Amino acid sequence: MKEKILIVEDEKDIVKMLEYNLKKEGFQVISSRDGEEALDMAVRDNPDLVILDLMLPGLDGLEVCKILKKEAKTAQIPIIILTAKSQESDKVVGLELGADDYVTKPFSPRELVARIKAVLRRVHDKDKLPEAYRAGDLVIDFARITVSVKDKPVDLTAKEFELLKTLVKAKGRMLSRDFLLDNIWGYDHAMEIQTRTVDVHIRTLRKKLRSEAKRIITVKNYGYRFELEED
Repeated sequence: MKEKILIVEDEKDIVKMLEYNLKKEGFQVISSRDGEEALDMAVRDNPDLVILDLMLPGLDGLEVCKILKKEAKTAQIPIIILTAKSQESDKVVGLELGADDYVTKPFSPRELVARIKAVLRRVHDKDKLPEAYRAGDLVIDFARITVSVKDKPVDLTAKEFELLKTLVKAKGRMLSRDFLLDNIWGYDHAMEIQTRTVDVHIRTLRKKLRSEAKRIITVKNYGYRFELEED
C-alpha cells in the first residue's frame, strides 16, 4: 500500500489541490486545518510524511513541528514545511526543529510531489543498515551482533546493543529519551524514573566503548545523538 500523507493546511483550495495531486500519484491522503487536531491525527493515524503549513489558527506550524519531533511516537515522521513565508529565518528555524524540507508558496504541485518522493526515499535509505559499520576504532557488525574497539571485543547486553544501533541508525540526529524508551524498552509517555533508565544505560555503554565513548553526545534537556565523523 502506498504511503500515507497528512496535510496540515487551513486553506481549502490548497488542501483540495494537494489531495488531488497526491491521490493521482497513489498516495493515501488525510488532512487537518489546525495544529491541535493535526497532533492528534499524527499519533492516531501514523502518517508516513506530514506537509505542514506554518500559518495555522491556534497552534502555529513551528510549534506543531517542535511537538511532533519531541514526542516518541511521532519523532521519526518526516516533515515538509509549506508556507507563504519566505524569510531565511523561518526556513532555518523549521529545519533546526527537525523539518526535512521547506517549500514556499506559490509552488508547483509537481515539484512538491517530487520533494515528497525524495524525502521518503531518504527515510527508507536511512532505515537500511549495512552489515557492518565503522567509525574510528569502533566496529559494529549488525549481522553478527558484535562490537569491537581497537580490534578488542566489547561485551554488550541486548539493550545496550539496541541502544547503540538506534543511535547509529539516526545518522547524527538527536533522539529524545522518550523516543529511546518507546523504541527500545517499549515504555510509553515515560515517567522520570523510567527516563533515568536511558541515562544509566548510556553511562554503561560509554564505559564499555572506552576511547570511542565520545561519539555518544548528550543533548542537554533532550536526549542523545551519535557523532558520525571524527573530531
